[in-house]
Amino acid sequence: MTVTKQRLYFIDIARSIAILLMLEGHFIDDTLVSVARDPTNVYYTFWLFIRGYTSPIFLTITGVVFTYLLLGDNEVTFSKNMRVRKGLKRGLELIFWGYLLEYYSFHVLQCIGFGILTILLLYGLYKLTKIIPLWIYFFIAGVLIFSTYAFFKKYEGTGNFWPKNAPVFVQNMFFGKHTVFPILPKMGFTMFGAMFGTIIYYFEEKVKSWLFIFTTFFIGLLIYGFIKDFLLLFDKAFSTTYYHFYSFDWLYKCLGVVFMLLAFLIATEKLIRIKAGLFLKIGQNTLSIYIIHAVLLYGALTGIGIHTFLSRKISGWYIVPSTILFLLIFILIVKHIEFFRSKITFIVEPIKRKTNLLFGITEKPSLPQK
Repeated sequence: MTVTKQRLYFIDIARSIAILLMLEGHFIDDTLVSVARDPTNVYYTFWLFIRGYTSPIFLTITGVVFTYLLLGDNEVTFSKNMRVRKGLKRGLELIFWGYLLEYYSFHVLQCIGFGILTILLLYGLYKLTKIIPLWIYFFIAGVLIFSTYAFFKKYEGTGNFWPKNAPVFVQNMFFGKHTVFPILPKMGFTMFGAMFGTIIYYFEEKVKSWLFIFTTFFIGLLIYGFIKDFLLLFDKAFSTTYYHFYSFDWLYKCLGVVFMLLAFLIATEKLIRIKAGLFLKIGQNTLSIYIIHAVLLYGALTGIGIHTFLSRKISGWYIVPSTILFLLIFILIVKHIEFFRSKITFIVEPIKRKTNLLFGITEKPSLPQK
């Protein structure tokens, strides 16, 4: 039996924030003139600081959303769970689009795709054993994946890649020439997101309580403020010449910020009556936005984009209005996205029917949201 869950708007808010940060981050990084990239400039430094949290937010929220929805069919066996089948399709779809847009690289779409497949694998293991709570599976996976950074750090700046003799596309998944979002350690954010998604599913009635909000915030604050000291203690006891626990403290610091942000957004939803609107709609169309931005900015599929003409050519004086204009383009696209989709329905619908048939997915009539 499928359980209809209430919509948690703070998740959509977080997704909207993450995709907008990604858009402005990619645009500024690609078009800002080199002379304006001054590490002593307070504005540029602040932008770099904010940009460092974009992918952790995006990857973590992906795990939250997917797992929260996955557990809606928790009473059904794994093999008959329609959300499992949809998740398998979604994961492979993201990997497909990732390689189609940037076939030579391993980027965020592939990382998210493998993250979803890993969540399904761990969920299947949980359904098979049911020995320990599901959130612990995701917690352990997150810790182990983050910990791999200490191993890969020794390859940085050496020109060597891992696995050493593997094909380039395999190396790119981990540490290769064109690795942007490696599975290890970036996928750890998705695992911790899955852990959080599991917790809010089972404690949904308490999610908007001040106890839950303050607990989430202070856990994030403790992680951000004290994780390095904690890891240094481990380092004194267990470190080796080639492995140091403190080297991946930055991953946990990012996770701590994400938890604090989630607490703030839950509090926002608690205090302010939020209704479905254009801003939330942005967060509900992240894949479409990503694909369009890759084509428009980098010239993916077409070979011609903004990068072709404006790469590192916009001065500091014009970068802000240019970025705002770039964001407005996507806001307008999202506002009229149903219109654009209606024009390609004759292509999309047959493909959707065939792939649903391939994965054994049966669609149910959609119900109006509460």
